[in-house]
Amino acid sequence: MKKLILSLLLLAPWYSSTASQEWKEIEEKAKNQTVYFHAWGGSQEINAYLNWTGKQLKNRYGVNFKHVKVTDIANTTTLLLAEKTAGKDSDGSVDMVWINGENFKSMKTNQLLLGPFVEKLPNWELVDKSLPVDNDFSEPTDGLEAPWGVGQLVFIHDSEQLNNPPASFVEMLSYAKAFPNRLSYPKPPQFHGTSFLKALLIELTNNDPSLAKPVDNASFDLITQPLWQYLDEFHKYAWREGKQFPASSSETMQLLDDRQLDLAITFNPNSVYSAHASGKLAPSTKAYALDAGALSNIHFLAIPWNAKAKEGAMVAINFLLSPEAQSRKGDLNIWGDPSVLSNQYLEGTAKNTTLFKSQAEPHPSWQGALEKAWLQRYGN
Repeated sequence: MKKLILSLLLLAPWYSSTASQEWKEIEEKAKNQTVYFHAWGGSQEINAYLNWTGKQLKNRYGVNFKHVKVTDIANTTTLLLAEKTAGKDSDGSVDMVWINGENFKSMKTNQLLLGPFVEKLPNWELVDKSLPVDNDFSEPTDGLEAPWGVGQLVFIHDSEQLNNPPASFVEMLSYAKAFPNRLSYPKPPQFHGTSFLKALLIELTNNDPSLAKPVDNASFDLITQPLWQYLDEFHKYAWREGKQFPASSSETMQLLDDRQLDLAITFNPNSVYSAHASGKLAPSTKAYALDAGALSNIHFLAIPWNAKAKEGAMVAINFLLSPEAQSRKGDLNIWGDPSVLSNQYLEGTAKNTTLFKSQAEPHPSWQGALEKAWLQRYGN
């Protein structure tokens, strides 16, 4: 910890006295503010971490931090759009959001975000700029959202039950045919389910260049034809014959632990370790990526344009980017979410995170288009 403090002191000159004074004023205004943070509430580990965050913010800065648990941030986007339409340009109901991809694109396009604010954060300087922190699913962030962690779509298997898991989606289909009722994926539009579709489409089309561009409705059916052909076949042999799907990543882990499924899915390559620590998964379970790589992205924190507690939200985000908070978030026994800070600022097991080979996300417009098409085919 002494080395970490020394590193921070050596770095301090970048932060000018003017900026320092401005930040002190932000911290002063933040006192006694209540920050309503809209974030996914489907993980006990994440919820526990945010509960710890709330206690730290209250004790250190006098900020009240309330985790508003949501199942889909798209619902928060809808709420903010309604407030925008109603002309509610202050005292909004949302102070801070956990977003990326399509939801960021929608909020940015509809001018629902405060900013740019990111470079005002003292801890912004500690962020690893070699990561794609300036773009979100190919959309420039423009300082409207601060990077928080790194996500990668990986699978979890029990090495004592399955020591040679499928290395591609083609192999996954062969496995499903050989061992029926043992594989599945969360039901879109749940985030992990849609991510499964995107990764599958990338493999089946050899990462068609059009996936990096906005969806062209004229060519959508042609490009996605291999995806639907695959799923039509896969569902015949999937868990419950593809007539029912797990509701979440957490349910796939439970089904894996109950030995109903042979593979679980997650967007955190370290979540298997926190599941070991909490007893949710056996120590013999391991995370792995397909040979082509893991669908990867940065997830972000942002502040709505009409937030009531703007200063409180900025203080909260800056704290969540601190070495202490990032090290705890990256702790393999707590959450294990890979950090966005340069490794030199991290402590404990957060320093030991190893990411898999990365595969870029498609343009955000593919998310909604794939979800709509999937629901039309398999949603009933």
